[in-house]
Amino acid sequence: MPIPKIILVPTDFGEPSEAALDTAIEYAKVFGSEIVLMHAFEIPIVGFPDGAMVATAELTSRILEGAQIGLDRQIKAREGSGVTLRGMIKQGDAYHMVNEAAEEVGAGLIAIGTHGRKGLSRALIGSVAEKVVRSATVPVLAVHAGDVARADVSRAATKAPEATRTNENGHVRERQPSSQR
Repeated sequence: MPIPKIILVPTDFGEPSEAALDTAIEYAKVFGSEIVLMHAFEIPIVGFPDGAMVATAELTSRILEGAQIGLDRQIKAREGSGVTLRGMIKQGDAYHMVNEAAEEVGAGLIAIGTHGRKGLSRALIGSVAEKVVRSATVPVLAVHAGDVARADVSRAATKAPEATRTNENGHVRERQPSSQR
């Protein structure tokens, strides 16, 4: 995998997205990457037997304004991180917009938060992260809610070449256990 110059971080402003953003910042420091923080929203449509009700322009404007405030808040909270962050808002189905944004900005990595739901709640709510993992054309880093992003990524990055064997294309073939290093 080439070093990603741009890391796309989709956000729904929840705890898993915060963890994914903090983790992406740690990776960006090591790689010298820029982060694009992206939020996708859909216009609410309510269906009735005789038709449908679509959101007004005023409601759409308020949704867009709220999304911008949320992005600005997340970016401002990480101003001193030493990483360039910029925001992006897309309108449409979340996982489609993640893939579209990744292509649009030339992302080399997507860091996405996941709630880690299982069973019925996952079946009913679905998983944007899972759909992104299955459909993305670039590597995806899935970060679970509650994961601590404070891991020493730079230490892991410097040890990785010693601990792995690669094939002629540079793909990892096997990882050596630490006892065999």
